[in-house]
Amino acid sequence: MAEQKILRRAFGRFATGVTVVTVGGTAPHGMTANSFTSVSLDPPLVLICVDRGAIMHGMLPAAGSFGVNVLAADQEGLARHFANRWRVPGQEQFEDVDWFPGTLTGAPMLNASIARFECEIWRSYDGGDHTIFLGKVLSHDEEAEEALLFFNGRFRHIDLSEDLSDLSEVRT
Repeated sequence: MAEQKILRRAFGRFATGVTVVTVGGTAPHGMTANSFTSVSLDPPLVLICVDRGAIMHGMLPAAGSFGVNVLAADQEGLARHFANRWRVPGQEQFEDVDWFPGTLTGAPMLNASIARFECEIWRSYDGGDHTIFLGKVLSHDEEAEEALLFFNGRFRHIDLSEDLSDLSEVRT
């Protein structure tokens, strides 16, 4: 167990964005996640990793689709809300949240997020104590705002006032 804490701390040295993954339906659900990444442009794919013990883990296959909301720097409160394991489940967890249903999936899409994706589950893979879900992007939109980050076990902000023009040549 002590080794897992050390490993978790080492994983935390990689800065990530913060998202809220959502599923719609009669009992919608949201979950804060930083295990999100783009995978492919053709077809357009993203991935999320969900702990097998999370409520979301059972809801994703049943829903067949999901939303990903990339949080803005001022949305730390939403990140904490959807990370709280003791919040009321179902529709009530969205009562004080500014959101709208995704037009293609019905998944809750959070207003003021800097990017939103509606996805259908394309594939899933065993990932140890998590499942890796690949989602085919059905729709997306974005806003030009500062991002909320997670690094070293804490929420952080990125400063867009820095000159990032040098990064335009970076290719992966």
